[in-house]
Amino acid sequence: MEHPLVVMEGIEKSFPGVQALKQGRFELRSGEVHALCGENGAGKSTLMKILAGIYPKDAGRVMVGGEEVTLSSPGAALKRGISIIHQELNLMPHLTVAQNIFIGREPTRGLRFWLDEQELNARTAALFERMHLKLDPQAIVGDLTIAMQQMVEIAKALSYNARVLIMDEPTAALTDTEIADLFTLIRQLRTHGTGIVHISHRLEELKQIADRVTVMRDGQYIDTLPIAEASIERIIRLMVGRTIYEERPSRPNLGETAPLLEVRGLSRGRAVQNVSFTLRRGEIVGISGLIGAGRTELARLIFGADRKERGEIVIAGRTVNINRPSDAVRHGIGYLSEDRKHFGLATGLNVEVNIAMAAFQKFLAPLGVVRQSAVEGNAIRHVRDLAIKTPSLQQEVRFLSGGNQQKVVIGKWLTADTEILIFDEPTRGIDVGAKAEIYKLMNELAARGKAILMISSELPEILRMSHRILVMCEGRLTGELRSDEATQERIMAFATQREAVL
Repeated sequence: MEHPLVVMEGIEKSFPGVQALKQGRFELRSGEVHALCGENGAGKSTLMKILAGIYPKDAGRVMVGGEEVTLSSPGAALKRGISIIHQELNLMPHLTVAQNIFIGREPTRGLRFWLDEQELNARTAALFERMHLKLDPQAIVGDLTIAMQQMVEIAKALSYNARVLIMDEPTAALTDTEIADLFTLIRQLRTHGTGIVHISHRLEELKQIADRVTVMRDGQYIDTLPIAEASIERIIRLMVGRTIYEERPSRPNLGETAPLLEVRGLSRGRAVQNVSFTLRRGEIVGISGLIGAGRTELARLIFGADRKERGEIVIAGRTVNINRPSDAVRHGIGYLSEDRKHFGLATGLNVEVNIAMAAFQKFLAPLGVVRQSAVEGNAIRHVRDLAIKTPSLQQEVRFLSGGNQQKVVIGKWLTADTEILIFDEPTRGIDVGAKAEIYKLMNELAARGKAILMISSELPEILRMSHRILVMCEGRLTGELRSDEATQERIMAFATQREAVL
């Protein structure tokens, strides 16, 4: 009987103050796509980093092809045919595709220090032919789409004759068409006997691509199921240890309440063209549309991250000038970027400082001295009210899960007393349990009178959370729907037509 490609048993791993893995288990067979699921902090990435030689295990054993091995480094894992593709791609954008794939292993000629560019490109072309991939080996990586860069990463892994391919959130930044292309490639790899570990928060994808699903919770192995027995509801229940009820929020009775925010004819080039809408206190207005529709560009104009060319922004009946983010904050607008690690947090600083940073002037005593007790008290209050899970206020936010990082950003804007909150992809990269907590927080904020503008690429999220839905296409507002009349089909109809029907 053929041995499984990989068997991991009794895996233990601790970091300072955290037991990341307790008796972790995993098995991967040849020609199998095995999904690995769990909330952020469940231990799935840690388990796979041990398999990829990035972290040393504290205890347990790893078997590859029936032989117990020690994977002391990524190089040692590669020699065993194990390769990992991280969510944040590891490519050099100024080099060609071929140069990226064979970096450090380039063919040479002559005195062995001349790069054989022709042979390099030929090897890459042969690799692409085996993958049925149409891509120019001489293309500059920085000019490629994220989807094509991901294909380059896969090709790089296969160039090492990888038998085990670990893919961490491979579809997070891809369109539906690009996901379909990726899945086609994964199926081809499966027929050649490659074992693929697929880590994803997008549970609806699993039925399309996975053969089995393993669920982890709190650093421990929970269960492994054949995909035929793994309904989304069952996976969620195993992941969180409880049933999550996602009921649609009731529509507030706003009556004739005056708008808190009015956007009139806002424009910037082709990205945002003559967009107008209103937002009231206690209301969650969703903005939907396909990638490139101009949703984030609109948010950046309102927040002053980009300069508008035309249009007005009116807050509480008064036209305001917003030319930079500090102007927006002064007028009570907070922006939760889709890229919270780069634009929402100082990841190397602690929870306490991050929560205070948008309104530090509130914590200054005469002569500019920081009132540390006030900073601490503010953080304690928001950590408690927002249920932020952190070992201490001094924990660096880069060590928190995605859901808790998002809560820290919310705490930052609540500290700044913002009344208008723009959530751009509020649950991207967040597991299902944390999503439910973020939804609950957003509804509570709306119930307290905050006005929320929510951009989301997930139609179920837009339908579940929005009281009204605005739809954009190619920079224009093409439709508006009440929550009780909105369907995925109607939203997509507006999202694919250029002319407004308002």
